[in-house]
Amino acid sequence: MKHLLAQNRDSLSKKASALRIASVKLADSLKAGSFRSLYRGQGIEFSGVREYLRGDDVRAIDWNVTARMCRPYVKMFEEEHELQIFLIVDRSFSMFTGTGRKSRYETAAEAAALITMAAEVNASSIGAVIFDGKIRFSCTPESGRKRTMLLLTCLDEIDENGITGSVLGNALTGAGRMLKKRSLVFIFSDFRSTSWVNPLAFLAQKNDVVAVRITDPSDNELPEMGTVPFTDCETGKRLVLPTSSSSFRNAWRADNRKILEKWQEACIKHGVMPLTISSEDEPVRVLSSFFARRGQS
Repeated sequence: MKHLLAQNRDSLSKKASALRIASVKLADSLKAGSFRSLYRGQGIEFSGVREYLRGDDVRAIDWNVTARMCRPYVKMFEEEHELQIFLIVDRSFSMFTGTGRKSRYETAAEAAALITMAAEVNASSIGAVIFDGKIRFSCTPESGRKRTMLLLTCLDEIDENGITGSVLGNALTGAGRMLKKRSLVFIFSDFRSTSWVNPLAFLAQKNDVVAVRITDPSDNELPEMGTVPFTDCETGKRLVLPTSSSSFRNAWRADNRKILEKWQEACIKHGVMPLTISSEDEPVRVLSSFFARRGQS
């Protein structure tokens, strides 16, 4: 078991300090209401029904219950005081690729760590699922320092004996079953998997979901290196690609653009908020900008 950050004590300490400072800034978005603005219902959660009383707002009548009981009932709501957050983090082999200074997984882990620490700053409960070719870790949402440290430790660990493939669909389905109340769900993945659209749609029916696609410059532009053999890290399939061919490079860009557009369309269709973070980006800047935009919408 390797550790992503703990290459040496000094680098770990500096990285942790930088993340904590950044997470405090990110948490200001929570306090300003940017996170809460993602909630449908404006922070009000359905709590049950009761019989209609004279003076009640007729717009609150639950017509289904009223028809069943043959007398009027109204819906009751209560203010949602705690924002519950849930992380779904992809740790499959493809996430450890990249041409920049960071791999896709390092970018995803940093972004997830920022959300985790921002949740602690704002006393929000947080849980997670981490997966590769199988579910590696899962926990229901809780608040507090102990939960923060558990998630940061799990994000930091890298299993060298990871299983090929990606069970993204299973992770989404499992998250939906674990969450008993409406939550703000972040998915950090390159979405290089199959059979995830339907589970994503189901998860988004009862939760506010942000799909964070982790990208790399190589997705759009390969370096010109002549004819080079490539190996798919998930399947082991080998291909020889003519990276210096202009027609090949154009086809590579067009294919990536098509994949990205199809992913965005699937997200929007099912009420999921799409966001891309490149391995060259600073996650805190991208996340802060995203929350600021949502807070204004």
